[in-house]
Amino acid sequence: MALTIGIIGLPQSGKTSLFNALTQAGAPISGYATSTVQANVGVVQVPDARLQPLAEIFQPKKVTPTTVEFVDVAGMGQASQASKDKKEGLSAEFLGHIRNADALAIVLRSFANDNVPHINETIDPYRDLETLNAELMITDLASVERRIERTSRAAKSGDKKYQQELDILRRFQSALEEFKLVKELDLGQQEYALLKEMFLLTMKPRMYVLNVSEGVLGEANELLDKINAGESVADESLSSELKGIARVARQAKSEGSEVAAISASLEAELSELPEEDAREYLESLGLPKLGADRVIQVGYRLLNLITFLTAGEDEVRAWTVTQGAKAPEAAGKIHSDIERGFIRAEVVHFNDFIECGSFAAATKKGVLRLEGKEYVIKDGDIAHFRFNVGK
Repeated sequence: MALTIGIIGLPQSGKTSLFNALTQAGAPISGYATSTVQANVGVVQVPDARLQPLAEIFQPKKVTPTTVEFVDVAGMGQASQASKDKKEGLSAEFLGHIRNADALAIVLRSFANDNVPHINETIDPYRDLETLNAELMITDLASVERRIERTSRAAKSGDKKYQQELDILRRFQSALEEFKLVKELDLGQQEYALLKEMFLLTMKPRMYVLNVSEGVLGEANELLDKINAGESVADESLSSELKGIARVARQAKSEGSEVAAISASLEAELSELPEEDAREYLESLGLPKLGADRVIQVGYRLLNLITFLTAGEDEVRAWTVTQGAKAPEAAGKIHSDIERGFIRAEVVHFNDFIECGSFAAATKKGVLRLEGKEYVIKDGDIAHFRFNVGK
């Protein structure tokens, strides 16, 4: 399945610069808040170092990585102030671009630049997060209240299912009025089913992408690692920018969200360099990969996604499934007929296959196995599915 990530943020946060770094789409960047709701959309191949070794062995006709779609929407905040004053939240057209996103990447600015003024004049990523959360909550609250009106009319029929739905909706309403994300509630199966219908924005998995100054990028990533590991960090030892980063990181940890630090301006510069030069510069900063790649990695971790592989002379390909998916579900990613007629899966892990060098050698060594319907696919499995559509 293709992962879709909606990129949101205040104007001048660097979200479109991030989008361009991720997609190399060259979307225009405005220096001012605008009222447009036009979205930038780009599809990016997910970096996977396992594909090239397989391609060298099989010499396939094509190599197909899995992909991520990024949707960059207009800057929030000033652009929709009128809607906020009327407590309507984001416009229907704006929502249309991000309602179906699997996750939200919330870009928060921590860098200072006199040539790129902040709409609130000062730099405070945590304050900006609260501003964005308020707008998302207002939007969700408007959706919930409209649904309450509709369900209240239906409940007059005396059907108990509508009264149960009203009870759930009022719980959502209370949480949003108390400035709580719906995702922070302890939800049951029935509540999840209703949420799935409503596409509430504060229910979506989220990552915070801190757009930091290039000079603190290495320190910022070290700080995030420490906070994520539960290490104690004294704020008095941190610079002003790192203090803001630490506060967002602690918030992310408390709510089970993910966080990444990038420098969008640096990403844009590195995208213009040859790959080897870019890698050398990253290594000099103590960073193993581009921030764009880290954002994708965080997205996969956030949504509990893994990659399995298929390999042969026709094609070497990566496929995305949710962690815990069983073999028939993985087969269904290739074609629904394969899932419907699933018989067995021939499975060998990438590391074992590379060590053996061929399916024949893997079979001889006993690392290529036949697995049934209950087998749980692992990240890096190379799978071939036996099926019979006549079953």
